[in-house]
Amino acid sequence: MTARGALRIGLVLMAGLLLLSPRTYADDRQIRAFMGATFGGENTFVDPELVAGKPNLTIGGSAVFLGNMFGVEAEVADVPGFFQSDKVLVPRSRVTTITGNVIVAAPRRMTEYSLRPYVVAGAGLMRISRTTSFNVFDVSRITPSFDFGVGVVGFVTNRLGVSWDVRRFQSIDRSPDNGGLSFGDERLSFWRATMSVAIRY
Repeated sequence: MTARGALRIGLVLMAGLLLLSPRTYADDRQIRAFMGATFGGENTFVDPELVAGKPNLTIGGSAVFLGNMFGVEAEVADVPGFFQSDKVLVPRSRVTTITGNVIVAAPRRMTEYSLRPYVVAGAGLMRISRTTSFNVFDVSRITPSFDFGVGVVGFVTNRLGVSWDVRRFQSIDRSPDNGGLSFGDERLSFWRATMSVAIRY
């Protein structure tokens, strides 16, 4: 699959979710802005600074449409500096994910005044980019990916709330385009823990 084809599929998926969701899941519409960290990263790419498994700051946002138990989510997240430590061997890098997810939550009527747990899973695209010194191990990929996780959300007012979740993201294995950039098929995975500010509208 080409990068352009993967991007087209991802955009169609996101647009479909956003168009369908307000009519189907109008009970609870939320915008969430989050910050957190990635950890436990694993990859088959050559890692000059040996840092892919270390914690990295992540930021992003999502639109959530949630009914009594079932809902959907469109999310974008960015992890700048994913392959960097001292920035000598790798001056620039980042991993960006765009996903469409299905959410299964505890019934709203049972958790109206407490934290509402949920599970989430979906698929989308992962963009992996890295610039290395002398351009020896540069990477620029857009690849299909999937994610899954758990979380809780609670509202302190009718409009304003917070949520916490932990998710795992993993690219789908693909054959390397250029020899020497990865050990076997190209693959990248990591865990992500975030805290969000949730706004109902």
